[in-house]
Amino acid sequence: MRFPRSSGVLCHITCLPNEFGIGDFGNAAYRFVDFLEAAGQTAWQILPLSPPARGNSPYSSYSAFAGNTLLISPAMLVEDGFLAQGDLMLGDQAAGLSLTKVDFDAVSRFRRPLLRKAFDHFQKNGSEADRSRLAEFITRHAWWLDDFARYEALMVDFDQSDWTKWPSDLVHREAAALDAWDAQLSQEIEFSKFQQFVFDDQWVRLKRYANDRGVRMYGDMPIFVAHESVDVWANQELFCLDASGIPTLVAGVPPDYFSRTGQLWGNPQYRWDVLAETDYAWWTKRFEHAFHQFDWMRIDHFRGFESYWEVPAGEKNAINGRWVKGPGAKPFVAAQTQLGELPLIAEDLGMITEAVHELRNELGLPGMRVMQFGFEQEDDVFHRPSHYPEQSVAYTGTHDNDTVMGWYKKRKLDPEQADLLAEVVTDDIDIHLQLIASVLNSAADIAIVPIQDWLGMGSEARMNQPGKATGSWAWRLKPNLLTDDLVANIRSMTQQSNRIS
Repeated sequence: MRFPRSSGVLCHITCLPNEFGIGDFGNAAYRFVDFLEAAGQTAWQILPLSPPARGNSPYSSYSAFAGNTLLISPAMLVEDGFLAQGDLMLGDQAAGLSLTKVDFDAVSRFRRPLLRKAFDHFQKNGSEADRSRLAEFITRHAWWLDDFARYEALMVDFDQSDWTKWPSDLVHREAAALDAWDAQLSQEIEFSKFQQFVFDDQWVRLKRYANDRGVRMYGDMPIFVAHESVDVWANQELFCLDASGIPTLVAGVPPDYFSRTGQLWGNPQYRWDVLAETDYAWWTKRFEHAFHQFDWMRIDHFRGFESYWEVPAGEKNAINGRWVKGPGAKPFVAAQTQLGELPLIAEDLGMITEAVHELRNELGLPGMRVMQFGFEQEDDVFHRPSHYPEQSVAYTGTHDNDTVMGWYKKRKLDPEQADLLAEVVTDDIDIHLQLIASVLNSAADIAIVPIQDWLGMGSEARMNQPGKATGSWAWRLKPNLLTDDLVANIRSMTQQSNRIS
């Protein structure tokens, strides 16, 4: 589909400022919407909202459908009557809760007891209206929520996220074992469902607030799911596993711009033949749920639908893999048949073949262009802003890139690249704004700029470094940086590039 000529800002929820250690769906999120509206932006791009499995990466989750409950706003729990104001007294509990960086362990130690307290209060004092809303939510989402809550309760009880190490009858999901553990862990299962109810309620309210102000929520869907996830445990027949549930073939990408040994993600590969027998029902449900949450959706690693890099389980890196033909357009066609047009953007970065471009064009999806990739070689203009096609989404950089200023400072040291950059950087004043302008002024239908780039920040503000196991995803936006001058500047540049009237 074609998208309107517009622009937006990339800033994950976790990056928003507050006193609770991690950005959430509270006041700062609403003020960010106000900032976007005032600045003439019509899209807020965020990273996946799902609960991280390992390494705090939102791209590796233990559920493709559940929400990360650390994003629930404690302040809104008070406003909604689920907590008392005194419950938020930080005191000694706030030790380690940084305003500038997310310490995920410290945040979890602080927030988990608050969520438990809110659940206990709800059970004792919840209104009939709230109880009715919870019951309706549980019924409507039972198709994924029942297994998720069961999985989460078991994971906590065993203190083990690797479900292949659970008792054998649970690994194989024997009905008697599931019933017995459901009874034993009934309170924990209800607690899990309550958290998802609150997550959904707070998110839907924020999305409605944004939509009412002309801001579309632009989400991100990883193509793969983690092995240590309810998705794999509950649907073992859909993945490449042995009889004990251990992956036999895993996902990754070969050596590329980001890594000389490739990226070994470790996610189990899909059994696309089995999915085809169901007319891709699991994927249709995934798309349906995604568009309950978002207005637009980026499909991460879109090229995996055309061909995917398959690595035998047990390899130490992604070098010794092979390309395997993917399902092509079939999952999308199946979903469109039931759901109608899908407002998707294809993440078509990396080692992209003509066949991937053909698949993207067949589906009518815009691809991505990233300015930072456009100045490597003089004759490679694919990512250079002056060559962007209209049906594309243009970025200064993504969550996987350095900030635009961190990138520029390295590139200007290379004489060849410095000469190429002279196309867009003409003097030493506000270099980041000149680089942003090249993207805004391009022909691309949508232009997305990370908030770090609008602020002219360096490499210290980078969100993620692919291939680095620790230290990513922690950056936070300091309070009071979204000034009136910044708003005016963004709005002016957006108007000049004909992205708002």
